[in-house]
Amino acid sequence: MARFIYEARTSPKDIVKGVLAADNRKEAIQKIGQRGYYLISIEEEGDILKDSSRDRSYFFKRINLKNITDFTRQLSDLLESGLTIVKALDILHNQTQNKRLKSVISDIRDFCIDGNSLSSALARHPRIFSNLYVSMVRSGETGGALENILKRLSDFNEKQLEIQTKIRTALAYPILMSIVGCITIIVLVTFVIPKIMVMFGDLGQALPIPTQILLNISNIITNYWWLLISVIFIIIISVIKIYNTEDGRVTIDRFKLSLPIAGQLIKKVEIARFSRTLATLLNNGVPILESLKVVSDSISNAIIRQEVLKAYTGIREGSSLAKAFSDSKIIPLAVTNMIAVGEEGGHLERSLFKVAESYERESDEAIKIMMSLLEPALILTLGVIVGFIVISMLLPIFEMNFLAR
Repeated sequence: MARFIYEARTSPKDIVKGVLAADNRKEAIQKIGQRGYYLISIEEEGDILKDSSRDRSYFFKRINLKNITDFTRQLSDLLESGLTIVKALDILHNQTQNKRLKSVISDIRDFCIDGNSLSSALARHPRIFSNLYVSMVRSGETGGALENILKRLSDFNEKQLEIQTKIRTALAYPILMSIVGCITIIVLVTFVIPKIMVMFGDLGQALPIPTQILLNISNIITNYWWLLISVIFIIIISVIKIYNTEDGRVTIDRFKLSLPIAGQLIKKVEIARFSRTLATLLNNGVPILESLKVVSDSISNAIIRQEVLKAYTGIREGSSLAKAFSDSKIIPLAVTNMIAVGEEGGHLERSLFKVAESYERESDEAIKIMMSLLEPALILTLGVIVGFIVISMLLPIFEMNFLAR
């Protein structure tokens, strides 16, 4: 089924633009006519996308989590005010600045106009709206509380966005410092040192061992930089290819979890995400088996995902969630105990929310600890490297002064 981008009049003054799914152009024109629109222009989306000169920014404008969160919050507010889904989507389409999201909203609106549900329309864009998002919207449609579900979804996304922002903010300074330090070292080794060493070579003086080592490193980088870049590129491509395989991803993710401080941070972030996602789904009436299936797709670490899938299998065979996690070496005993208490008391989602809040606090503390150790470690490492370069450059000068005396 092709997609057609059209422009039509709904009244002498009002013009609408949208995307329509149809088998061919004739069917698309018929659908537009059935809506009572007067067609102005219609083109197949594939033909428009081929002409990149029309709007190059379309391809580079990403739809990030903040865009989805804002869209969800605004849609919830519009539905709560009494508007229909189609009218609310039409308003969001007109006020959205992100051109790619604007196109997606247009497609969702047109799909809903044809009589389909909102969850079905969202499911057409799996790269933008996750299984979690679609499942919660579907449960909201079934229970007749779509605006409340959308509000909870926006709260959930804002929490995830807050965690991402904290991690990015914490890593911003170390990354900037590393980049500046590496550029400084490369400039010293490739441009400054060779010019200074030419002066010492003309004197015919034997250079100290540290200076010889530095000079050899400088020669290797200057003369074989293309080989070094090729090796680094091959290593990166190889790691990516290995990570894209199931066994490779499991091996790399297991290594991540084994790291002293970063491993604990990854585990806490994943457990917090698992707990909050599962609690949110259960709290909105999604069955536990479907919830676990959706949650497993939202977990990035393959080892923890395997544990969740094992729990899914255990529950399907009649086990409880706590019992399914009881033999796990990854899920902490405290989490299992909290889940057991929640299952016994009939308030599992409440216990999972408490687990999520607890591990989110621990994640914040782990980030602070990691940053407090990472920054001094980076400063020390860069200081040692730069210090070695400076000392290696000054040693011949000291020896010349010593011999002159």
